[in-house]
Amino acid sequence: MAKPVASDPLPEAVAAEIRGDKVAVAPKGKSARVAVVAPPPVDGDTSEEDDAEDAEAGVDDAEILEDWPDDTEEIELINSRLSTISNLGLPRFAEHLRKLCLRQNYIAVLDPDIMTTLTHLEELDVYDNKLKNVDEAISALSNLSVLDLSFNLIRRVPDTLSRLSSLRTVFFVQNKIAHITGLDKVGATLRSLELGGNRLRKIENLDALVHLEELWLGKNKITKLENLGSLKRLKILSIQSNRLTKLEGLESLENLEEIYLSHNGIVRVEGLEHNLKLRTLDIGNNFVHELENVSHLSMLEELWINDNKISSLHKLEPQLKNIATLETIYLEGNPCQKTEGANYRRKIMLALPQIKQLDATYVKQG
Repeated sequence: MAKPVASDPLPEAVAAEIRGDKVAVAPKGKSARVAVVAPPPVDGDTSEEDDAEDAEAGVDDAEILEDWPDDTEEIELINSRLSTISNLGLPRFAEHLRKLCLRQNYIAVLDPDIMTTLTHLEELDVYDNKLKNVDEAISALSNLSVLDLSFNLIRRVPDTLSRLSSLRTVFFVQNKIAHITGLDKVGATLRSLELGGNRLRKIENLDALVHLEELWLGKNKITKLENLGSLKRLKILSIQSNRLTKLEGLESLENLEEIYLSHNGIVRVEGLEHNLKLRTLDIGNNFVHELENVSHLSMLEELWINDNKISSLHKLEPQLKNIATLETIYLEGNPCQKTEGANYRRKIMLALPQIKQLDATYVKQG
């Protein structure tokens, strides 16, 4: 299994292929009630591309959705060079609109007069715009279950998040948020919280999130694992690329299945006595000198402990051989790889006959 990048942002496969012409087309295989703005095919003729750009420049925002029926349920205006939503005529879709995607535009303000009419909206995606404040804009969206505000200029969690009584997933990736606040009223519904790539220095104010299952905090400046005691249903914790030096504060997370701790300053594997459901442990790119304190993790499937300071393989067998579920181990980049030389792979395979993948290569046992 390939290792994920620390605090992976959202997939961009669709957005990467959409280049920015304001032409509304009905996508093949989709209902006519789904409006997607996408460009015409590009065949490499630069003159035609220039013509398309010139044509695009003349398209008024009000024309983009004018041919779409009032009962459209999903609207996607991706990379459409929008700077405002005020002229799109969105209120006429209000009764039926469930998903609004405005990714990769230049929107600095979500007009509250428009947004407060979209009360049936269940998913709002404004990834990669220029938003600084959305408090009023989202205040009436009580049916919203997914909110993506990633890659904007937001400095704090919106106060009106408390009114989103159906919210299950929220993304704040790559903003300017310095403190975790404003989540007290969404604890009954919130399942996934993504705050990667912000300015956080402390884990705080999560006590109300008793149903949270995923917490993503990668690429911040957090120095300590703390204040996680109320997250008893947490299954995934990602805190890669921070400033941690000790593995601690996890004793209440008995349902934890995946933990990502790479690119920190951790010196010892410890504090996992109560995390018996762990399937994935990523502690790569730290300062760990010895493999220890994992033999009790009987459900472990993947162990990433690459690029540390482990100089010997002698702890490998006593710590891991009896974990029958273990399939993948990353050890490359440790001093032991250089010390063992050509014997590196053979010794690991003999010590751990159950594994199917060593580093990036599948293992052929027997």
